[in-house]
Amino acid sequence: MSHRIALASDHAATAMKAELADWLRAAGHDVLDLGTNGPESVDYPDYGYRLGKAIETGEATFGIALCGSGIGISIAVNRNPAARCALVSEPLSAGLAREHNDANVIALGARMIGIEMAKACVTQFLETAFLGDRHVRRVEKLSNPERSPA
Repeated sequence: MSHRIALASDHAATAMKAELADWLRAAGHDVLDLGTNGPESVDYPDYGYRLGKAIETGEATFGIALCGSGIGISIAVNRNPAARCALVSEPLSAGLAREHNDANVIALGARMIGIEMAKACVTQFLETAFLGDRHVRRVEKLSNPERSPA
């Protein structure tokens, strides 16, 4: 199944983003590259916010956020209530992020994992369906914290 996938990165992850974009296109996916595309230092929140917005507006069904560790950009993406971004470093987490959390974005750390592990994570993420059922109530609370009694 083909998807529209948005990719965003800071300067630390441009090489991984470019390789993933080419690989995804070769697999038949429509790729939206939200930058950055060079080694000049940039602020990862700017690109994380772009990715969150692309998910919110429906420009993309799924997203892949990349920075050196994956941490900062994942925090930025999650500032948008429409985005559910999970930082993953191996396929099991990527699959569980989809199954249990209906994650629509994964974050990867380009300084933490290699390209083959990144591809394995993306593959698992895209091939795993949300389980629904008892998880629906919980996922709805992620985007609507006012529904939580806490």
